[in-house]
Amino acid sequence: MAGSAVVVGAGVGGLATAIGLRRAGWTVSVLERRTALERYGTAFGIHPTAQSALERLGVGEVLRTRAVPYRGARIRTPEGRVLASLPLERIERKAGRPELLVSRPYLIDALVTELDTFGDVPLKLGGNADDLTALSTGHDLVVGADGIRSAVRGAAFGTRSAPRDTGTVAWIGIADFESGSYGETWGKGRFFGMTPVEPGRTNWYATVPAATTAEELRPYFEGWHDPIPRILHQTDPATWIRYEMRHLHPALPSFVSLTGSAPTALVGDAAHAMTPNLGQGACTALLDAEALTRAVTAHGPDALPAALRAYDRERRRSAQRVALGSRTLHRFMSTERTGVRDALVGRLPG
Repeated sequence: MAGSAVVVGAGVGGLATAIGLRRAGWTVSVLERRTALERYGTAFGIHPTAQSALERLGVGEVLRTRAVPYRGARIRTPEGRVLASLPLERIERKAGRPELLVSRPYLIDALVTELDTFGDVPLKLGGNADDLTALSTGHDLVVGADGIRSAVRGAAFGTRSAPRDTGTVAWIGIADFESGSYGETWGKGRFFGMTPVEPGRTNWYATVPAATTAEELRPYFEGWHDPIPRILHQTDPATWIRYEMRHLHPALPSFVSLTGSAPTALVGDAAHAMTPNLGQGACTALLDAEALTRAVTAHGPDALPAALRAYDRERRRSAQRVALGSRTLHRFMSTERTGVRDALVGRLPG
């Protein structure tokens, strides 16, 4: 006999966890505090390990039909001088498949569609997850997948680990043309990135000091190499998305709690929210979801504490290393000491 779980949060990690648990025979419901799913059009980078996790969850088709490979990306100076290559070629050689980029709406819709195939997994929008005791009533497991401001984390683990500002903000958008130039350009205290997202479009992001408004963004990048000014001038500021660069600190001592009325596990940003500099946010959420559902399936509902401890052993240190690496890279990319930084980057393998 399988167990019953409530998954709080209907982002990538929450939907993937719900799919995995339901496929394992569990009774599952999903609770999302927003009144609509987040489908804004940024691109997710999907590392080969996360691609395999999606396939094991049975949702690999979206990658075959909607994702585009990420190759040939460079790190440049504002003048356009190439400092180094991103390690995409090495990733592809090692894994036998490339890094992929997929638009967020496509991935979210694919996960929702897969969840709907079961026909018995309710997805409640506009739900309240503040009362963990009430939430866990009638459930064997509570999964907190509710993001960096996780109510589940606060209720089960306290508030010591909390969102911390980096002092920067990212503006994100989609240009309706292919830039033909991908990677990141690092300036003094700011940087600009471009990736493919789908044929005929380019995903872009600009990271600047937190106080920067949309009206001030274009002047920050005037004089930078083409196509950066062109992208900013040919996209409508009304479509830009403001993303506050935050991370979870200090790192949690555990991703699971076995006290209270029902065992609790955290996945994705609720467990290890990170800056997006390594492009691993969606990947780590997918790896969390697959590892949690695999552990639960292997141990069965009668051995849930052992399953959750196995999940924590597999994922916590790995995910926290990625989060630390991303935060460290953010500081490096955002430094005002560009001469030292660029000299170090220039020594990296091409």
